[in-house]
Amino acid sequence: MYKVAIIDDEPLIVEGLCKTMSWEKWNCQVVGFAYNGKEGMDMIRKECPDIIISDIHMPELDGLKMIAALKSEFPNMQIIILTGYREFEYAREAISLGVARFLLKPSKMNELEEALDEATGRIAQSEEHVPSPSLPKEDEAADDKEVPYHNEANSFIVKNALQYIQDNSQERLRLADVADQVYVSQWHLSKLLNKHTGKTFTDILNSVRMKKAQELLKDPSLRICDIAEMVGFQDLAHFSRVFKKMEGMSANEYRNTHS
Repeated sequence: MYKVAIIDDEPLIVEGLCKTMSWEKWNCQVVGFAYNGKEGMDMIRKECPDIIISDIHMPELDGLKMIAALKSEFPNMQIIILTGYREFEYAREAISLGVARFLLKPSKMNELEEALDEATGRIAQSEEHVPSPSLPKEDEAADDKEVPYHNEANSFIVKNALQYIQDNSQERLRLADVADQVYVSQWHLSKLLNKHTGKTFTDILNSVRMKKAQELLKDPSLRICDIAEMVGFQDLAHFSRVFKKMEGMSANEYRNTHS
């Protein structure tokens, strides 16, 4: 029995899908539903459904980030998009990230049935159907060979994570903050960043901060302690240690060399 979850901010659509579809025809059972993106992601992580039917234009939700997160953490999960959002480029991006079908509201019954045929067919074609596993805890190790890190969804997540780090490096930024922005767990994001960049989250963040510090050091009117704060460090000693480790010289030496 395949587990189905439905996410839509229109209760009538959720109720209609639950009651009007002959789920047993596809060996399916609705195990959960939600009315916004945050509730939906929480429900998905709890129920680990095989098939998602979801809108992508809802409160508290970035649809493309949600799709990428789901296909990254649950690569075998089948996603059917049912939306009134008619932007072609958005649909193209969603399909490239791995959705099974992209349907526009109002959809006809036969379109929904064909989408379920596609989703269940993809599952059946797998070598062996195994329900999507629960997410590993942060302190659990994973077999990297089992995780397809380099694909469209993962690249999309990494791109957005790196951009968020770049734009917010001056803040007291944590891995958890970035993970929340791209809808994946801290553990999963840490693995993706390391696989795609060869660096840890801390190394990436410090690299961004050091580049900004180098530019600011060219301005002799700025004190080094002020620069440290401007790029995101809470104390000068920490900034100095990181700068010397990464650049091979102190910030003051760098300023004298590049003035």
